[in-house]
Amino acid sequence: MSQVSEKEAREPRVPVMLRGANVMASFRENLFDACNRAGITPNEFALQATAEKLKAQGRQFSGIFRKGDLSELNGGMGA
Repeated sequence: MSQVSEKEAREPRVPVMLRGANVMASFRENLFDACNRAGITPNEFALQATAEKLKAQGRQFSGIFRKGDLSELNGGMGA
């Protein structure tokens, strides 16, 4: 297999249930602006930010939405 271990090839995709949250108006405005500029939803934006933080802490996982996509998001610096 190319750069993907047999275990990762069998890793299932699972849903993440995110619940609504209340934030300050200025935070929400900046969040939505950043999401619009990136062309992604607030949930996707939050999951990407979480993945980046987990990687910085040394956590290991194969991707966020698909295997290896954190590497693409970080210009090759991630999973």
